[in-house]
Amino acid sequence: MPELPEVEVSRQGITPFVLGESVMRVVVRNASLRWPVPAEIQQLVGLTITAVRRRAKYLLLDTDWGTAILHLGMSGSLRVLPHGTPAGKHDHVDIELANGKLLRLNDPRRFGALLWTREPVEQHPLLVKQGPEPLTDDFSGDWLYQRSRGRKVAVKQFIMDNHVVVGVGNIYANESLFAAGIHPQREAGRIGLTRYRKLAEEIKTVLARAIEQGGTTLRDFTGSDGKPGYFVQELQVYGRTEQPCAHCGAPLREIRMNGRSTVFCQRCQR
Repeated sequence: MPELPEVEVSRQGITPFVLGESVMRVVVRNASLRWPVPAEIQQLVGLTITAVRRRAKYLLLDTDWGTAILHLGMSGSLRVLPHGTPAGKHDHVDIELANGKLLRLNDPRRFGALLWTREPVEQHPLLVKQGPEPLTDDFSGDWLYQRSRGRKVAVKQFIMDNHVVVGVGNIYANESLFAAGIHPQREAGRIGLTRYRKLAEEIKTVLARAIEQGGTTLRDFTGSDGKPGYFVQELQVYGRTEQPCAHCGAPLREIRMNGRSTVFCQRCQR
C-alpha cells in the first residue's frame, strides 16, 4: 500500500504538470472504486487547478470552485501522460488538461477513490478527524505523550492511529520504533516523555528520508515518473526477518500485530 512518503512523492511528481492548468475533460471509465466516483466530478471541467496538496494519504486538487480528493488505496498510482495515450484495463480515470497532458489514475484493486467537495476540504468527513501531520510543528513527542496517557494499546498501533498522527504506516512504524529503541508491543501509556520525544524525532527523520529518496519500492507502487524509489535499500528492520540487527547483530524477530508484519530487535528495543 502506498504510504505517506509515496503519496507525497506522487504529489511532488504531478505538481509541475497540473498546477495552474485548466481541466478540459474528465473521463471516468470505471466509477466503482472504494466509493463510487460521483457525477459531480464533472464540475472540474473548465476549472483551473490552483494548488496540489496532501493531507494524510489524500491528495487534494484545489480549484476556486471546489476540491477533488484522491486516494491511492492499496494499489493505486498516478501518471502524467500525453492526451490520447491508450488506456489499460486498470486505468479508471483521466483528468485531461489544457497543456496536452492528462492525469491518469490506475488502480488494479479499486480501493482508491476520487471524490469532489464544494465545502472547505478540511471539514470533509474523511479528513475532519485526522491527527497532525508528522512533518509539521503540530506533531511532537509532547503531543504523543499527552495523547498516550492511560492508553494500554501497543505503541505500534498507537502511532499508526490516524487520530493520533497521520501517515505513519506499517513500514515506517517498524523503522521508527527501531530507531528509537522502543519495543512495538510496549503499552503506549507506559512510555515516558523523553522516549516519546525521541520517537517523534525518529518518525520525522524516517519519513523525511523516505520522501527525499523517492518513496519505498513496493510491488504495487512506482514514482510518478515511472521510476521506482530507493529507500527500500535503507530499511533497517522491515522485510529483514532473521537477518542480523544493524546495531547488535542479533537476529531480527517477526511477529504479527493486527495482521501486519512487525519486525524488531529483542535486544535493542525495550
